[in-house]
Amino acid sequence: MVNKPNVNTGAAMEHEKDQFVHPGVGEMKDQLQKGTCDRREFVRSLSLLGVSAGAAYAMSDQILGVKPSLRLAKAQNARRGGTLRCSMVVQEMTDPATFSWVERSNVSRHMVEYLTETGADNVTRPSLCRKWRASRDLKTWTLSIRRGVKWSNGDTFDADDVVANFNRWLDPEVGSSNLGLFKQLTSNVDGVVQGTPGAIERVNRYTVRLHLATASLAIPESLFNYPTAIVHRGFNGDISKERIGTGAYTLSDFAIGEKATLVRRDGKYWGDDPYLDSIEYYDHGSATAAALQALSSDQVDTVYNLDVDNLGAASEIPNINLFQKTTGTTPVIRARITEAPFDKWEVRRALQLCCDPAVYPTQIYGQDSTPGEHHHVAPVHPDYYALPKLQRNIEEAKKLLAQAGYPDGIDVTVDCGNTDGPTQQKIAEIFKQQCEPAGIRLSINILPASKFWEIWDKTPYGITQWVHRPLGTMVLSLGYRTGVPWNETALASSEFDLALDEAEATVNVQKRIAKMQKVEQVLQDSAVITQPLWNPVFTAAHTRLQNFDLHPTRYHLFNKVWIG
Repeated sequence: MVNKPNVNTGAAMEHEKDQFVHPGVGEMKDQLQKGTCDRREFVRSLSLLGVSAGAAYAMSDQILGVKPSLRLAKAQNARRGGTLRCSMVVQEMTDPATFSWVERSNVSRHMVEYLTETGADNVTRPSLCRKWRASRDLKTWTLSIRRGVKWSNGDTFDADDVVANFNRWLDPEVGSSNLGLFKQLTSNVDGVVQGTPGAIERVNRYTVRLHLATASLAIPESLFNYPTAIVHRGFNGDISKERIGTGAYTLSDFAIGEKATLVRRDGKYWGDDPYLDSIEYYDHGSATAAALQALSSDQVDTVYNLDVDNLGAASEIPNINLFQKTTGTTPVIRARITEAPFDKWEVRRALQLCCDPAVYPTQIYGQDSTPGEHHHVAPVHPDYYALPKLQRNIEEAKKLLAQAGYPDGIDVTVDCGNTDGPTQQKIAEIFKQQCEPAGIRLSINILPASKFWEIWDKTPYGITQWVHRPLGTMVLSLGYRTGVPWNETALASSEFDLALDEAEATVNVQKRIAKMQKVEQVLQDSAVITQPLWNPVFTAAHTRLQNFDLHPTRYHLFNKVWIG
């Protein structure tokens, strides 16, 4: 569905001059003073309300009575030049709006950029959108588009590109997961979720206004979710061939399963000049051991992912730094409720009741991981509500199976692609043992990762790895709202959708957490997922890489890195 431009230049100019400060800023100040929110959540929330990160940090310093924080804009000892080499699978890379792997976006993000950027500190900052403003009711968002940005083909980047991207994201024929992320800009027409006419307004050449049906605080964060890369308005669907971007690099070589090379772009780049001359991705397969061997033999400078089984080996490599982040990354064992026998709540609940999440952290990671709670909101999420733990109950599981027509137990197969390493298979094996006393005979069907991703949203029962998002509401909107592309469980609950709407619209931290109680409870009670644990993420990099950090979603921001 295409939204026609709605131009109102005079109103836009007046809007730009207005020095409006969202009332939520004052509310957040009050919360920080009272100690009902912490500094990190204060800065994060203010950044979403349009306050610059620097100003937000300064406000927090003043309120808390601490010395101003030292944040250098640029490193004093940075060196320019050289090539960064990374071991990571090099996958098919066509339409960024339909990406379902972070790895694809790590190649493309140095070429096609985002309207915002959420850093490893969970704070969202301007990028192609130089600033934004939310209305008091959080239903109208005005995006001020950065001026002076050129596409690599010489075209000027402006509001037409932004409108074209939103229209693509909200077109059901494109099949973008962004339909769930920006649910407030959509309507359900005869069972089809699609963009609402007039929701995207082109105010003038450098201003776009979003008209939301329901309020949302997380719009700026959503604009850095990896399928929201901004492509040229004339994009035809294959970024590996249509190599036009606003980024600091261009794609020079690309071979699926082998290598991807990005080189510094000719001409003036709108942002800070990158330090590296080029970035090279080498595909050593999905096995961490092979990538680690490449790092050990100095074939690469860093690896995309390091699994827990190879941490010890990595720590023995000379001149290597290890990185670890506590995240909202999680494997969920999920049932598709349109498929028998998972169309019966009793079967899904029985599976859930067989799981004892407390044993997984020790058996899988040994440390630094957290038991799951079957509602896909992590303790690291600022909107997490601590529900009472759902206890393992084998006798109740047996009763539920009998009520569902399986008094002698049931045979179930779970599809597992080990898409994030062998830990997924280990989790499935532990779960299999936990199910046995209830008479649930679980078979584990191991698939190649590439094959699993072909059926992950269709298989009746599978174990899916979900990466970290900065908000619990963000991942829930992507994965569990009625009718959205990534709803692999096929859950359709108006009670859940409405409760999530309310949580997304709430600025006050404590009130938002309180509203999440119902959201989490409804999802847990639906029994569409069994969630064993939240897992940390790891990587390793040579000490010569400077200003390198591990993003919790494993996003690569290599234009900020240099070789020392």
